[in-house]
Amino acid sequence: MRPVIVRYPRYTARLVEEALADTPVVFVMGARQVGKTTLVKDLIDPAWQYITFDDLAQAELARADPVGFIRNLPPKRVALDEVQRVPDTLIAIKQAVDENRTPGRFLLTGSANALLLPSVSDALVGRMEAVRLATLSECEIIGHRPAFLEALLLGEVPTAEDLRVRDHLVRRIVTGCFPEPLLRGSEKRGRAWHRQYLNTLIQRDLSDLRRIGNVEAMSRLLRLTAVLSGQLVNLAALGGRLGLNRITAGKYLALLEQLFLVERLPAWHASEYRRLVKTPKMHAVDTGMICALRGITRRRLLRNPVELGSLLESFVYNELRKQALWMDDPLTFHHYRDKDKVEVDLVLEDAAGDCYGVEVKAAASLRPQDFTGLRRLRRIAGDRFRMGVLLYDGDHTTSFGDRLFAVPVGALWS
Repeated sequence: MRPVIVRYPRYTARLVEEALADTPVVFVMGARQVGKTTLVKDLIDPAWQYITFDDLAQAELARADPVGFIRNLPPKRVALDEVQRVPDTLIAIKQAVDENRTPGRFLLTGSANALLLPSVSDALVGRMEAVRLATLSECEIIGHRPAFLEALLLGEVPTAEDLRVRDHLVRRIVTGCFPEPLLRGSEKRGRAWHRQYLNTLIQRDLSDLRRIGNVEAMSRLLRLTAVLSGQLVNLAALGGRLGLNRITAGKYLALLEQLFLVERLPAWHASEYRRLVKTPKMHAVDTGMICALRGITRRRLLRNPVELGSLLESFVYNELRKQALWMDDPLTFHHYRDKDKVEVDLVLEDAAGDCYGVEVKAAASLRPQDFTGLRRLRRIAGDRFRMGVLLYDGDHTTSFGDRLFAVPVGALWS
């Protein structure tokens, strides 16, 4: 039987093409297996030279003499895949670009954020544009251009064509958004892929970063992030559970961020209000990975609304973060929590400082108190507050007061 080949639209491709038109080096970065190689091969043609450092022979040649390796490349535009495996090539690329700044000379990919590697952090400043490729968004999976954030920023209430989507959401949460598990025929086979993926990361990519003294502790931390996704990050408590001190726990967590497996969501702040909690939250970047690590199935989620609500928060966070990558204007993401334990899951802030609150609820029914956090944010933000949206599994878009709306969660991809 021939393998099924599915081509999802990748809205990041436009950003890569724009960068290649005026920037000498373009670096497509993202977690392993999100589709970086596929994206690059779709963008290049036979006029390019394609080299992957997953080819051990090529990697050894480059490690032995990175400057010579780059200088001896044919006079073509060059795509270098998995460049983090030979980070010294970035220094050599800097030298080559300083001699010839032709736009689009090098198209790089990396599974670790090479911009954070100490040896190369400053090498390509002003010479390179980094473009993040995330796991598939729901919009890409169904082939529908996203409109949620655009509507929000225009002051329009997002609308939904898909209503009462609980079964769809549960399936997507458990499967996750990496391309390969989406093609597998069963939930069991999807979990097998995630587990193998995580084992490979621990044995290979984490070792490549060469800053781990306790691989077993890192493995336990990776599993712990699946339990703590959506919760506040306390490094001292995290280190205590792993037998590590606070500093080492922070270093190990930063390595997982470097591999695009988790993200820290900073707390929103207002200088005039002193009662805000400053502790960041943590989100794993894929709910399928969380479910595989915790043994969560669709049946279990449908029976456990509290667990579903926690995972839905991470799902919505990741979906909006992906959509924000394609926006022309930058958005920063935060969470709101104050010392009264009033919370808002997400606070989005634009370049002008205007803010938008997004709360997530897995239920289909609503109560006025569900808007307590958004009302508090509206009061504290004052004139900066533009709109608050509560995403829920319901049928109607409903106003709950000044600039506060309940919106079906299907609006995320409608």
